[in-house]
Amino acid sequence: MLQLKLNNKKKFLALSQSQKFDQRGFTLIEMMIVVILIAIIAAIAFPSYKEYVRKASESAAQQEMQKIAEQLERFRSKNFTYRKFDPNYIYSNNANPPALTEVVVPIGATGTKIQYKITIRDLNDTSKLLTDTNAKGRGWSIRAETDDNQKNTLLMTSEGLRCQAKGKGNVTYTACTGSDAGVW
Repeated sequence: MLQLKLNNKKKFLALSQSQKFDQRGFTLIEMMIVVILIAIIAAIAFPSYKEYVRKASESAAQQEMQKIAEQLERFRSKNFTYRKFDPNYIYSNNANPPALTEVVVPIGATGTKIQYKITIRDLNDTSKLLTDTNAKGRGWSIRAETDDNQKNTLLMTSEGLRCQAKGKGNVTYTACTGSDAGVW
């Protein structure tokens, strides 16, 4: 019985060795098909990814603007004016930091990593910051601008205006203009 099993094993090994093919690697056609498939996937995925990143940074700027607007209303309920509002107490860890003229998104970003710059102005005189002693402080205007022409510049005011438009020139501290202006 043992000898029969050994003979069967030898036959099996002989058959399997004779069926071996001498094929190694991939053919040029197979490689070209793989390269074409990867190129098609990349052509579809990359623009979608860029759009996702753009929307994510725009949403982060909107979130920071809403956070600042909430703090502005809280400040006004205590002081009966928006004048002298400084967003530093939200974003700074220092005891006596200098007045903050702009907030960057993402928070703490520097150089080319900055996606948006948020500035807060007096709605009655948009040339003045709310920290300016000559500001009237009856209303505020928050604008988030970007250097990327594919992203929207955003505007939010104490009068309830929320709008966006592509390009810096289409969004002032009081209105959004241009053919692509809309609400957010």
